Amino acid sequence: MSELTFEQMLEDSFKNIHMGDVVEGTVISVTPDEIAVNISYKSDGIISKNEYSNDSSIDLTSVVKPGDPITVKVLKMNDGDGQVVLSYKRLIAEKVSKVLEDAFNEKTVLKAKVSEVVKGGLKVIVDEVPVFIPASLASDTFTKDLNVFADQEVEFIMSEFNPKKRRYIGDCKSILREKKEAARKEIMEKIKEGDVVDGVVKNVTSFGAFVDIGGVDGLLHISEMSWGRIEFPQNVYKKGDEIKVIIKEIKGDKIALSVKFDENNPWLNVEQKYVVGNVVKGTVARMTEFGAFIQLEEGVDALLHVSQISRQHIEKPSDVLKIGDEVEAMIVDVNMEDRKISLSMKELMKDEEEAETVEETSAEETQE
Repeated sequence: MSELTFEQMLEDSFKNIHMGDVVEGTVISVTPDEIAVNISYKSDGIISKNEYSNDSSIDLTSVVKPGDPITVKVLKMNDGDGQVVLSYKRLIAEKVSKVLEDAFNEKTVLKAKVSEVVKGGLKVIVDEVPVFIPASLASDTFTKDLNVFADQEVEFIMSEFNPKKRRYIGDCKSILREKKEAARKEIMEKIKEGDVVDGVVKNVTSFGAFVDIGGVDGLLHISEMSWGRIEFPQNVYKKGDEIKVIIKEIKGDKIALSVKFDENNPWLNVEQKYVVGNVVKGTVARMTEFGAFIQLEEGVDALLHVSQISRQHIEKPSDVLKIGDEVEAMIVDVNMEDRKISLSMKELMKDEEEAETVEETSAEETQE
């Protein structure tokens, strides 16, 4: 039997590796952009920065040092210069791929930092594996500018896992909805009608404002915004306002709110302030075909019926009055049960006419 040459023995001492193999090695040297690795093969292996991490800003000298053991995957047997091309990140990605697969199957919640805001969504990295979160799944509410998520840690579940197409899709929306639903149930169990709670205005409409009262929304209707009359809710509240509200009614999932606190109710002492026969001044707040409503103070309006405006016949209040006019009238009725006050300008005119008649009579008697 022929003896092996030195070159043959040396060749046999090396590992027999192939493309795609996972091998153990030792770091020989490191530069900011490249790692040389002894893999017990006739040629050393090279890991470029791009094959170590998806982080393009990384300095390899800050993460590994000569002598460190490292497990890598063989990409090419020869890079053209006789060296073996290795990858660290692809091996990690394959391991993480199993983690993502399990998370996809079990709907496990994952956490990761948003590494980049890209067209149509967000990109997060799970141990070197990029996961795409579409804009439609980034939040449970519409977000026009996705840059608000930049560098933020987000929670998500895997909604799609397809290694062959390298499609790894994340979903934050479902997590946020579940959390809000849990918070909503907890709040609904705690609150009751009559409670006074703190809230934050979320949205203002023509009919009222939606207020977040700690994880659940309630409607502050325009009629409950003040004891007085409100024409435009936008003139009273804006998004982000912090307010204190009363839970007026809970009906299923709907919550009605109010800021009409009893201690501020202007009708509490109306009977003492507005007595039949008294003469009061007020401002025309609004008009109808049958009369004008006069604001005596915020929250207290009185009706001046068209028949009580003048001793002459008037078709409609707008023939002699307009919004904003200040008028003087006599209180002719107070109905506390229905919270109604009736006024009359005609009664004052009657008194004035009687006074003028008395003066004229006195003048005539004096002349005689």
